[in-house]
Amino acid sequence: MRTVAVYPGSFDPPTYGHLDIIERSSRVFSRVIVAVALNIRKNILFTPAERQAMLRKLTRQWGNVEVTEFRGLLIDFARDQGAHILVRGLRAISDFEYEYQMAHMNRKLAPDIDTVIMMTGERHSSISSNIVKEIAMFGGKIDDLVPPLVRDIVFKKMKGAKRR
Repeated sequence: MRTVAVYPGSFDPPTYGHLDIIERSSRVFSRVIVAVALNIRKNILFTPAERQAMLRKLTRQWGNVEVTEFRGLLIDFARDQGAHILVRGLRAISDFEYEYQMAHMNRKLAPDIDTVIMMTGERHSSISSNIVKEIAMFGGKIDDLVPPLVRDIVFKKMKGAKRR
């Protein structure tokens, strides 16, 4: 049986924590769709196209992973993709309440779609995209938080933003 899973997020920027969840999901599910969301509640640094381009380069080693953008309700997107699984990453207990609420609301809206929560590997549990951006804004070292490709793009983007 082919299992299609959707791993949604803003991925602004993609971190080692995100890649940990993607890699592990690729071993569990037949097809993993990394869905780059437009989230108006977040302070976004990269365009959806930039985030997708980074993720495509970072995930090309996993043949069953694809990257795309989505807008609207996640469950509608999942259904359109033929997915019955939503993958969510959990870094710390502080993430649990939000993920719990989202899983239950998605289940209420779409009883045929389940949420699978994966604990991020311990060495990545303190990483968030917002922390990466904040450290980079002040010129701090982010090498342990994001792959070199992302690090270079983040600092290039930050440098351009400071000139404006």
